[in-house]
Amino acid sequence: MDEMLKIVNVNKTYKINKYESFQALHNISVSFKSGELVSIVGESGSGKSTLMNLIGGLDSDFTGNIIVGDQDLSKLSDRELDKYRKDKVGFVFQSFNLISHLSILDNVTLALTLSNVSEKEKVERATNILKLVGLESQIKKKPTQLSGGQKQRVAIARALINNPDIIIADEPTGALDTTTTMQILKILKEIADSGKLVIMVTHSEKVASISSRVVEISDGRIVSDKQNPKYKKTKSKIFKEKVSEEKKDKKNKPLKQNLSYLSAIKLSFHNMWASKTKNLLMAFGVAIGIGSLILMLCFSSGITDYINATMKSYSDPTIVTISKQSKDGLPLFDVDNGEITTIMDGINEYLSQNGYDFEVTEDNCSPGFNCPTISTQISAYFEDDLNNDGDFERLDIFYFYTTPPYYSEDVVDGTLPTEEGGIMFAPAVYNFFGDIDPIGEKVDFSISINIPGFNTTINIDNAIITGIVDTSVMSGFPIVYINYDFFEKEYKKYSNGAALQPTTYYIQTRSENLTEAESEEIASAINRYISTLEGYSGSIEESLANMFQSMADTIGTSLIILSAISLLVSAIMILVVMYMSVSERTKEIGVLKSIGARKKDIHRIFSSESFLVGLLSGICGLIVAGVLILIIYIILINLVGIAPLSFKWYYVFIALGVSIVISISSGLYPASKAARLDPVESLRRE
Repeated sequence: MDEMLKIVNVNKTYKINKYESFQALHNISVSFKSGELVSIVGESGSGKSTLMNLIGGLDSDFTGNIIVGDQDLSKLSDRELDKYRKDKVGFVFQSFNLISHLSILDNVTLALTLSNVSEKEKVERATNILKLVGLESQIKKKPTQLSGGQKQRVAIARALINNPDIIIADEPTGALDTTTTMQILKILKEIADSGKLVIMVTHSEKVASISSRVVEISDGRIVSDKQNPKYKKTKSKIFKEKVSEEKKDKKNKPLKQNLSYLSAIKLSFHNMWASKTKNLLMAFGVAIGIGSLILMLCFSSGITDYINATMKSYSDPTIVTISKQSKDGLPLFDVDNGEITTIMDGINEYLSQNGYDFEVTEDNCSPGFNCPTISTQISAYFEDDLNNDGDFERLDIFYFYTTPPYYSEDVVDGTLPTEEGGIMFAPAVYNFFGDIDPIGEKVDFSISINIPGFNTTINIDNAIITGIVDTSVMSGFPIVYINYDFFEKEYKKYSNGAALQPTTYYIQTRSENLTEAESEEIASAINRYISTLEGYSGSIEESLANMFQSMADTIGTSLIILSAISLLVSAIMILVVMYMSVSERTKEIGVLKSIGARKKDIHRIFSSESFLVGLLSGICGLIVAGVLILIIYIILINLVGIAPLSFKWYYVFIALGVSIVISISSGLYPASKAARLDPVESLRRE
């Protein structure tokens, strides 16, 4: 037999507090050979379990040397100790330490899962090992369905799965009856006789009596080391052949070190399924926050889409409006040729710098005039006695426009005023006329204009209403439209021949060389440039749209902040639940570390659980959002006739992404705590 394990002058001291310490082992020196079945005996507190933890690589805080083969454990890094436990040592515990929510097969293959072995190979190897311990018919059962003896056989199979050189059994029969004890001891004896070193920590004289060697420890010192002259090797060749076969496989196919993310997710799924009610409730709690977030995004985008669609339906997106404004936002009547030329040059330079093939010229830039009644009194006197009361009817105009290009196709009734003397009204004029058709009615205008250098009243007689034009958000107000050239002609009568000074310019980006989308994109680019010019703005529709959009953004942002608070609460909930999960599964973590799991592997398992919680929460959140959107849509349609809700396809990824990020972030601390747990302390936890 070859010398397998050599212990030289090993001392172990536990620090009790800042000033006190306790020495558990004193200058332990002993060696063991492969094929031995050794019993370490002694009273409680004698140091035997401490020695086993050092041999097993669970505890590396000692002085002296523990040499296994060509490795000195005192010189190994944490990562090398993990690999040592995975490849060289197998643990069999008194309380079995099986993971209750995993099947017998999954418990045995756990070490292979950590080594990233393929599913087919794991099942084949585990099935063969379970046959050796007589449990081939129990592989699909859970540990709670087995007897104590069967559980210990599963623990032995788990210890053997990676074909270790050393088996450490801590009170392997302490929880078993006499008959079952002898069955387990027989298996351990056959394992030793197959060529492995089996070390048992025990209080039992019966266990010690079947050992090939008994080492007694007292007060941290070896006081006796005796060979058993009556020990006889078993004639069974089953384990011997299996060990020989596994050694050959181990040389040909060394185990991988890393637990893959896919394997971690599969293992985490098993863990989560074991506590599915708790995890579903946690996911639903997060889903409420995710659902609220998606609902708020749908409201925000729905309102935006509604405003944009409404504005677009009443104006041409290929036409840009430029108006000069005073500090209070009202138009000024002094956009002279020099100013518009400067603006046109600036626009063209901006378009060129940004790669747009378009130029603003006099051919596509036309003047306009408009003013609100706040600064200009505009009244219309109707020639007919509409109310049959003997008086002419007066209508105070809310806003005065020369006909803008973007209303050229939006006539509700009548025709556009292409001839002199033709005017148009907004639909609000119907409220004034009642049942009388206004088309063709004659109107006398009195327009009081007060601008720099010109303060007078312009009278336009016998104007004919030639059309009713829909003016979007302004449709409910009495607004009048007049042909620009006609109005300029009337204006000159009162201004000593001076030309009408435009208050507005319209730039048409539609072109035969451009598609509709390209024209709209260029118009958007020009609007972006105009927004950088101090004192200038777009059309009143655009201003109103921006105002409503700003309001919608403010409301949407507020709602999203409320959703974020809900998500913060959800994140705290995940952190608490995951932290509690680590505390509940401390012993499981100790078992994983005893079979070679690295800190990174433990962290990966718990992070994968956080990922799965986030994924499940995101899916539930989308379902919650879908239900809420449907309910709110039905309510709004029935109450107000419109439902400004818009679900974008990428909200699916936002929901899943936010949920997963929150869950993984919340699980970082619990995962780190789990990875840092001391394996010895973890295995002691009840």
